[in-house]
Amino acid sequence: MVQIPQNPLILVDGSSYLYRAYHAFPPLTNSAGEPTGAMYGVLNMLRSLIMQYKPTHAAVVFDAKGKTFRDELFEHYKSHRPPMPDDLRAQIEPLHAMVKAMGLPLLAGSGVEA
Repeated sequence: MVQIPQNPLILVDGSSYLYRAYHAFPPLTNSAGEPTGAMYGVLNMLRSLIMQYKPTHAAVVFDAKGKTFRDELFEHYKSHRPPMPDDLRAQIEPLHAMVKAMGLPLLAGSGVEA
C-alpha cells in the first residue's frame, strides 16, 4: 500500500476530473438552463480531496487549447475521439473561475496536456 505523507503537495489533472465528472454526474443545469453537472462533480471531488489529505499546497492543471507536442509526434493522436460535447465545453470557463475562487492556482500551458 502506498504511504501518503501528511500534508502533501497535490496536483490535480483538472481535464481528467472534468471528463470523469461529466460522465459520472447527472446533466444538471442552473436556473438559466446552463449546464452545471460536470462543474458540480469536479468541485465536489476537489473538496473531498482537500478535506481528506489536507495538502500544504495544491493546484489544478488543465489542458490548454490547441495542439500539444504529442500531436506533433503522432499525427493521429486522439483522432479516434469524438469532439468535446457542447454542454461540457460550456462548463470549462466557469469551472476555471470557480477553481480560482476556491483559492487554488490554475495551470494550463500551451503545447502540453495536464
